[in-house]
Amino acid sequence: MTVMLIRHTRLAAMARGVCYGRSEMPLAETFAVEAEQVRAELPWPPEAIWSSPAQRCRALAELLNGPLAAINPAVRPKLDVRLTELDFGAWEGRRWDDLKGPDVERWMQDPWRSRPPGGETAEELVARVRGFRDELLATPRLERVAVVTHAGVIRAWRSLAEGIPLAEAFAQPVAHGGVSIF
Repeated sequence: MTVMLIRHTRLAAMARGVCYGRSEMPLAETFAVEAEQVRAELPWPPEAIWSSPAQRCRALAELLNGPLAAINPAVRPKLDVRLTELDFGAWEGRRWDDLKGPDVERWMQDPWRSRPPGGETAEELVARVRGFRDELLATPRLERVAVVTHAGVIRAWRSLAEGIPLAEAFAQPVAHGGVSIF
């Protein structure tokens, strides 16, 4: 099976500098143009589409689903909570510059095993991505799949698929609207 991991398009300017993971953030006004660019650049039409439940991913998944729906109107993007971005807990929606204290210091020193208050660790993110990935790859009769998700999920998948350390995968940029093929 070949899987295209697609990051959601850009967010509205108000999201810059804000800690968001699972928070709903508005898409940029250029969403329609960016989404059409993503669709035009896909190397092949997917047979099925999975998406994070976040609106910024669902909107793109719905647009990419258009050609599939024309063939079979019953086909809809499948939402899976395991495709959500890292949960930053109490830090969600706050400006990064405003986050201070021992929890922040601990997380900055070891974001892989430290958790924001009420959030999750990067290792927990990887565990849920692994569960989704294993289940998807075991799905029979699918050859070309699209997954619309977030940078953290794509980096976790890359770590798993390429066997590279998590820190190395998280250091690699993932462009908004970018497509990674595995």
